[in-house]
Amino acid sequence: MTAPALPLLILTPHSSGALPPGVLLDMLGEAAFDTAQRGAFLRQIFLDGDPYTDLIYHVPGARQLCAPWSRFAADTNRDRDDTGDNGVIKLLSFGRQPLYPPGFTLTPQAREARLSAVWDPYEASIVSVLSGQRLMIVGHSMAPLGPALGPDTGSPRPGITLMLGLPEAPSLPTPHWEAVEAAANEAFGPLLAGEPSHRVAVGEPWADDGLSVRHSRRSGVPAFGIEVNAGLYLRGGQVRPGQLARLNAAFGRFARAALEIMS
Repeated sequence: MTAPALPLLILTPHSSGALPPGVLLDMLGEAAFDTAQRGAFLRQIFLDGDPYTDLIYHVPGARQLCAPWSRFAADTNRDRDDTGDNGVIKLLSFGRQPLYPPGFTLTPQAREARLSAVWDPYEASIVSVLSGQRLMIVGHSMAPLGPALGPDTGSPRPGITLMLGLPEAPSLPTPHWEAVEAAANEAFGPLLAGEPSHRVAVGEPWADDGLSVRHSRRSGVPAFGIEVNAGLYLRGGQVRPGQLARLNAAFGRFARAALEIMS
């Protein structure tokens, strides 16, 4: 039976581990043609993204847009002109290791071609479906400890982080913050009990989410980002039995409650 349509848009900008062939060749050179080396590299690219978030954040009846390419091709959650180390096109991994061979240079023409092929279509797809939605949620996962390429290197991270915006520039109206945080605690609390990262946080280590900020300002649709600690469902790169389904069920409860708050 088809679930009733919900006025909810869910984005997972980092769930893919795929790289366009040209990007893969830029990164690996001749090793791209070695199936073992390519497979190992792509597995690491997938795990360094937001693995399995397309499943965690799936809600029947909601509209879901999963970016088709890895964040290491172009990061659709960053502004198009963000040239920082962790910007829209990353030359370093989160461990600050080069993603490209020595001497590689991304020319302005190649950068523009990459953004036109990867960033622009995802942005356009969001614009095309956002009108009429009551809420947009952007789903991510985060490493248990802050990586080298990050704002909180080496620091333990909470189990769940809500990115509601800055108080002076919220992507979700501030009168709803307390209720959304309470809904997150109710939905995820049983799953966090007994885990090392056992709390729901707001704005830690990030206060806002790029896609939420960009599109809430443009459209007026309330939006926020959510991060789930990858340690809740991964151990040594392997999925902990049953955890994806549990997180998905908890997120479903939370998303419906957040949608009700916005009514």
